[in-house]
Amino acid sequence: MSKLFTPIALGPLQLENRIAIAPMCQYSADGNGMATDWHTIHLGHLALSGAGLLIIEATAVTQEGRISPDDLGLWSDAHAEALKPAIESMRRYSPIKIAIQLGHAGRKASSEVPWQGGANLPVDNPRGWQTVAPSALPHAEGETVPVALDKEGLARIKEGFAACARRAHALGLDAIELHGAHGYLLHQFMSPLSNRRTDEYGGSLENRIRFPLEVFKAVRDAVPAPMVVGMRISATDWVEGGWDLEQSLVLTRELEKLGCQFIHVSSGGLSPQQKIPLGPGYQIDFAARIKAETSMPTIGVGLITEPLQAETIIQSGQADMVALARAILYDPRWPWHAAAELGAQVSAPPQYWRSQPHQLKNLFGPTKLGQR
Repeated sequence: MSKLFTPIALGPLQLENRIAIAPMCQYSADGNGMATDWHTIHLGHLALSGAGLLIIEATAVTQEGRISPDDLGLWSDAHAEALKPAIESMRRYSPIKIAIQLGHAGRKASSEVPWQGGANLPVDNPRGWQTVAPSALPHAEGETVPVALDKEGLARIKEGFAACARRAHALGLDAIELHGAHGYLLHQFMSPLSNRRTDEYGGSLENRIRFPLEVFKAVRDAVPAPMVVGMRISATDWVEGGWDLEQSLVLTRELEKLGCQFIHVSSGGLSPQQKIPLGPGYQIDFAARIKAETSMPTIGVGLITEPLQAETIIQSGQADMVALARAILYDPRWPWHAAAELGAQVSAPPQYWRSQPHQLKNLFGPTKLGQR
C-alpha cells in the first residue's frame, strides 16, 4: 500500500495524504501587494490537484518586505479582502487544506521579477526602495546596502507578522508557514554571514536565532490553538562558515518548545557564494536528519519529480511529507498520476470523474456516473 497517500496530522490539522504544494511566488499582485484574478486561477487549479496541502506563496508582512514590487502582501485588511475571493473559490470546490507562507525579504527585497532578470532594483529606480536587514551588508556586491534594523524596526516587523497571522486566521486558512529560508530576513538573522550585530540579536547562535524565535512566538500567540503554525528553513547556506545543519537542529528544538507543528526543510539562498550539488532529492538528507533527531514533523522538498521517488522518501522515513514546486506547475495533476502509478486513490472533483481512465476504475474512489 502506498504510504504517500496515507493520512497525516500536523498538530490538529488532518491531511488526507502526504503531498504538499510548496509556496511559489507568482509576482502577479497589482503593484501594491493586492491579489488579482491570476491568484484565483492559479490557486484554484492547484486546489483541484488532489494534494493534501496547498501553501500560498510568500506573502509580505510589510510593504518593504516584498521580494519584488509585484509580490503578494497581507499587511492591511484591504489585502485580505483582495485575497478572499481566491480562498472562497477553493473552499467551494476543493477539500484541500490551505496554508499561507508569511515572510519578509530583508536585504533581498526590491528585486525585479524573474522574467525581467530578477536583479536588485536600486533606491533611485522607480520600482525600487530602501531595504532593511540585520546588518548593513548587501546580498551581493553592487546591490543596495540595507539599513540595519534598530529596536523599533524589529518591533514593527514582529507586529507585522502577528497582524498578518490574525488576518490569515480571519480568512479561514488552516495553517501558517513562517519563511525562515532562502536568504530572506529571518534567515539573515540566523546566518553569521549576514548577521554581524553586536547586540542581543547577533554573535552567538543563541542570539542569532533570538529574533526568528520571537517572531514565531508572536505569530503562535496571535492565532488560536487549532490553527497550525510551522516554519520553512534553509538547513545550510552551502557556504563555509555559514548557517548549517547542526545549527538548524538547535533551531528546530527551540521551535518545538514554542509549539511549532512542522518544519519545511529547504537550503541555500543566502549568499551568491553558495555551491549547491543539485540532483534529485538533494535536500532530503537534511529533512531525514531533523526527523531522526527531533519529534518535529518534517516536509522534504527539492527536485522531487517522480512518484516512486516521493513514495520511497516517505516509506523510508526520510520525511513525513514531500512538497512539490516546479514539478506541480508543470503537471498540476501530479497527485492523480502518482496515485495511478502507485495503486492508490486520490480526491477529484465530480466534474472530472469521467476523465478517469477505464483501466483505473478506483483511482477517484467509488464513483457513480449517470449517462446521457
